[in-house]
Amino acid sequence: MTTRRLTDRLGGLAFGGDYNPEQWGPEVWKEDDELMGRARVNLATVGVFSWALLEPEEGRYDFGWLDGHLDRLHAAGVAVDLATPTASPPPWFTLAHPDAMPVTPEGTRLTHGSRDTYCVAAPAYRLAARRIAGALAERYGDHPALALWHVHNEYVTLCHCDHTAAAFRVWLRARHGSLDALNDSWGTAFWSQHYTSWEQVLPPRATQWHQNPGLLVDFRRFWSDETLAAYREQRDAIRAHSDRPVTTNLMLPGYQNLDLWAFGREVDLVTVDHYPTEPGVGAAADTAFGADRARSFGGGAPWLLMEQGTNTVYAKGRVLAKEPGEILRHTLGHIARGSEGALFFQWRQSRAGAEQWHSAMVPHAGPDSRIFREVEAVGEAVARLGELAGSTVRARAAVLHDSDAWWAMDVDGLPSTELDYHATLSRAHRVLWDAGVTVDFAHPEQDLSDYRLVLAPALLLLSDAGAANLRRYVEGGGTLLVQHTAGAVDERMHARLGGYPAAPLREALGVRVEEYRPLREDEHIALSDGSRATAWSESLRTEGAQTVAAYTHGMLADGPALTRHRFGAGQAWYLSTRLDDTGYAALAARLIAESGVVPELPGLPAGVEAVTRHASDGRRWHVLINHRAEAVPLPESAHDLLTGAQANELAPGGCAVLRAH
Repeated sequence: MTTRRLTDRLGGLAFGGDYNPEQWGPEVWKEDDELMGRARVNLATVGVFSWALLEPEEGRYDFGWLDGHLDRLHAAGVAVDLATPTASPPPWFTLAHPDAMPVTPEGTRLTHGSRDTYCVAAPAYRLAARRIAGALAERYGDHPALALWHVHNEYVTLCHCDHTAAAFRVWLRARHGSLDALNDSWGTAFWSQHYTSWEQVLPPRATQWHQNPGLLVDFRRFWSDETLAAYREQRDAIRAHSDRPVTTNLMLPGYQNLDLWAFGREVDLVTVDHYPTEPGVGAAADTAFGADRARSFGGGAPWLLMEQGTNTVYAKGRVLAKEPGEILRHTLGHIARGSEGALFFQWRQSRAGAEQWHSAMVPHAGPDSRIFREVEAVGEAVARLGELAGSTVRARAAVLHDSDAWWAMDVDGLPSTELDYHATLSRAHRVLWDAGVTVDFAHPEQDLSDYRLVLAPALLLLSDAGAANLRRYVEGGGTLLVQHTAGAVDERMHARLGGYPAAPLREALGVRVEEYRPLREDEHIALSDGSRATAWSESLRTEGAQTVAAYTHGMLADGPALTRHRFGAGQAWYLSTRLDDTGYAALAARLIAESGVVPELPGLPAGVEAVTRHASDGRRWHVLINHRAEAVPLPESAHDLLTGAQANELAPGGCAVLRAH
């Protein structure tokens, strides 16, 4: 559908951010033009929260103010990522369509006063969203400033209203076919939940105690599909008038109830917003986690960082400032892993409104500030990296991610509250990141043959197809690490009978889990190899596997805790507990060595991040980020795009983008 790649339109990698000129006046706009030029801004996201100004009353549009800003930006050499404003319906919409406001599980109907206040299943909302998307596309579809369409903003709102209930029943009929099949899938013989008419089926509203787990997972699947349908409607309304690429900004990791694999197949360009949740090296690791996931959801194609905080890290209720140099390090962390540039939220820090303390490229202090000077330097750095456009990243290791498995670990009544899906995924990614290994995320049912090493850290729910696929992967020569609770339930949330995990995977692992035994809070146990573990343990029987480490106390004493099984041409490992950081790192190092995975740039010390981008013509670039407090010599001298000179070492906290020989 798209006639030109985004970076072709921009003449290089993207740099800029959300621009909200409607918050300011002409004198500020004049300064914006000058400052954007100084910062090398070439892409601005416009209109995200402008519905009330674009459509001041139902069906009447006012585009005059937006015409002026798009023309002004184009004249200044800044391209536009034009958003549909549907994440924030205006006040008139609330009054005209109160039934389209979201309803909480407790039955409270929300009203206007914040963002994301709508029900995505409400017909009035869907109609209004299609209408304004089509009107914007009809007016601006061929505007010379337009480089990208940005549908909505961070789809997030869940709703439990009657519109949702009706749409849910339609979805369930399509998925299950009949009430008998639905009752069987949800196990409604338990707790007298047997349904005899479709009208009895409701969304998971507040109730006395635990909800039915089958209903909970199906509702999450439904809501993701309903949201994707809403996105498609706006996308198709835009495509009727414009050939520019269309996307929506996804939010990582668990903010949105969305199957991000499905969205990755529908957008023209995967775009994400990413905000680290801890400072320092933790923020760098979290940046890599988000970037690797974004790249993976698009099948490895180039993607775009749509938002990051200029000078903020959100950590445990506090908004922390970034240290000098971190704006560049975080930006390069995304570009290293396939992003076609880096955008921020937002260009100019708001003086009023709910996000007035959210950092921006131009802070409250103005351009005479450390933050803006760093932004200028980062803009200059990104402008030097245009030759990376279109290049990709290759990984030989993968971490398995499945939205169904995430939703399964969110249901009521699991044996332990410490089964945190995204924390477990992040930890598996981090142990490989610490070892200098570039990582893809992969779905359990996709072809895994390109990977030498696959980690499956959180697959409580594992489909029959997924289990068979993992068996084939090992048999074909892969190295697989499966961690505790894997395959305990199938895609209907039914417990696997006869021992965990699913039978095809059990054969590859050479173990049979008979009993799960969560540990007490703060309980630590020792294994026979000297490593320590916490949170979880399991009673398992080896059926061909070798015991690598055993439990040392209690009823599990001398029983296998960590096993390895040679199966076909590969090997499958099973870890039945949660190792501490030291033990997990040691296990990862062993798996990396035995599988033949090598770091991107051997010879660099821990704390130096290295990722390689590959062009289709064979050119390569090594992106290096030094998270250490001392200088690090490079394995060999190379041309650094950031300085235009030969580089022999990385300064403390320094970065380099090296042309590979």
